[in-house]
Amino acid sequence: MDGKVLFATFSAVFMAELADKTQLVGIGMAAKSGKPLTVWLGSVLAYMLVTIISVLIGALLARFISPLFIRYLGAGLFIIIGISMLFNLL
Repeated sequence: MDGKVLFATFSAVFMAELADKTQLVGIGMAAKSGKPLTVWLGSVLAYMLVTIISVLIGALLARFISPLFIRYLGAGLFIIIGISMLFNLL
């Protein structure tokens, strides 16, 4: 296992997910249900599934497309979505 890749991935995902809508949903569900452990488990399982799917897609794409192209495509889509949201186009 590559510790640098592990740390970089952990840091990127942690910072990207910190205080986003996923956490707000968790807060709301825990407050409404009064069952924080169950909400935590459901959140962890859902995020694990989403992560597995995204990693598999990334690994598959990397076989056919340059990782650099995937990086630029992702950055471009992120910018387009951000601008669209800024101007209420989405």
